[in-house]
Amino acid sequence: MTTDQKKPGLDSSASNEEKIKHGQMDILDHRSGQDEDVAVQFLAQLDPAIMAAPISDAEARRVLWKIDLILIPLIMVTCVLAAVDKVIISNAAIYGMETDTHLTGNQYSWVGSIFYFGYLLFEYPAALLIQRLPVAKLYVGMVFAWAVMMLCTAATQNFAGLATVRFLMGMLEASVFPISSILTLSSVFSGVVSYGIGHTHTALHPWRLLFLVLGAFSILWSGVLYIFLPDSPVQCWYFSDREKFVCLERVKDNNTGMEDKTIKWYQVRECLLDPKTWLLALFSLAQNIPNGGLVTFSALIVTGLGYSSLITTVLGIPTGVLATVWQILLSLLASRVPNSRCFIIAVSNLVPMTCAILMWKLPRSDKHGLLASYYVFYTYWAPYVLSTSLPMANTSGHSKKLTLNAIFFIAYCVGNIIGPQVFRSTDAPSYSHGYEGLLACLVVAIVAISAYGVLCRWENQRRDREQEQQSVTVMEDAAFSDLTDKEKTSFRYTY
Repeated sequence: MTTDQKKPGLDSSASNEEKIKHGQMDILDHRSGQDEDVAVQFLAQLDPAIMAAPISDAEARRVLWKIDLILIPLIMVTCVLAAVDKVIISNAAIYGMETDTHLTGNQYSWVGSIFYFGYLLFEYPAALLIQRLPVAKLYVGMVFAWAVMMLCTAATQNFAGLATVRFLMGMLEASVFPISSILTLSSVFSGVVSYGIGHTHTALHPWRLLFLVLGAFSILWSGVLYIFLPDSPVQCWYFSDREKFVCLERVKDNNTGMEDKTIKWYQVRECLLDPKTWLLALFSLAQNIPNGGLVTFSALIVTGLGYSSLITTVLGIPTGVLATVWQILLSLLASRVPNSRCFIIAVSNLVPMTCAILMWKLPRSDKHGLLASYYVFYTYWAPYVLSTSLPMANTSGHSKKLTLNAIFFIAYCVGNIIGPQVFRSTDAPSYSHGYEGLLACLVVAIVAISAYGVLCRWENQRRDREQEQQSVTVMEDAAFSDLTDKEKTSFRYTY
């Protein structure tokens, strides 16, 4: 097997771990000229005896383990806070935000959508800033700025102010690399905080206090990040000189690859003409419309069943637990059954589809049945998480990967923009049109991911037949080529 052949069954949890590891190296390995000068100065002053000793695999693992122990918790907490910001808007709504800010018609839906306009528009500028500024300081600055925006949310008095703050928060969070599975855990954290604030008796309305508390905590957290996140390995105050040297050697090793960073337009064109690209994009868009809708309207849906605002915040906690458990189970299943990912995604979507039908058709008097259907509907998130490894696993060629990842991300944002518009305030408390929309989206997602899997399987079979007919097998040298998956005859797709 060449390095371009993809092992089937790579689960999304592995994909997320890989993202975290890349995030660590991005933070530690800022490649500006200034950091290179710092590294040169450090090496020039370093005791030669420290550099002379060879670096064993065990020592390298110990240093990496130390990095993991410090950076992974910092990154995960930051991502949870970012995810809480996305879901807390729903709890704020049931605590009186709509009334206090005089929202009318579908303005609340636009409050949910406008966040992703900022997220989408600022993603590319954020990527440029990461390349040009000290990564850790930029990261801390963005966390601090979005915390300030959360505090500002508590002061909003109308739709214009609320929409402006939400748009700016979307822009600021674009620089914090997202980890999809974290979103499900955020409902647990936000539910506990919201329930506690619901018991307070102050002059401030609970929804304003909610944003003040979370904003203040995020500001404190940005201080923790400032202390523990360095701009370069040599600035890690908690590393010894030897550990800093090992880090520099790892960074040097990670940068010795032969990947071509220039844009190759034929690869961009190939990506745009590949039907698999648009099937993945369609799936991402359709699967995220329910996400955008539920993130904004989840608490309103539960209060519409007749529960009080305080009880609703508690009832939201199980959704995160159930979604996380389902996500883990599907990932384990996909990792153990080769080339089953698309099939698992399609079949697992039948569960939230059934729940959408039940929420749409069950009588309003069946409060417990509707609540149970609402809970189980949250299994919709696991199929999307499972799909996030497909763009990287099934694409070769630097420019083609960049293009596909950009399209997949745009589809994610557009789906979350459309989601809140599927639910209309005029449909409260039943939101029947919203459930119809969710059902239609899941059907489209099933068709798209099934067609994608079929195309991948057909292409693998075609390549296998051609390889059998060849008397001499030509193996591409993946380490020194920037060919696309279409150009590499040895490439096999994961489905």
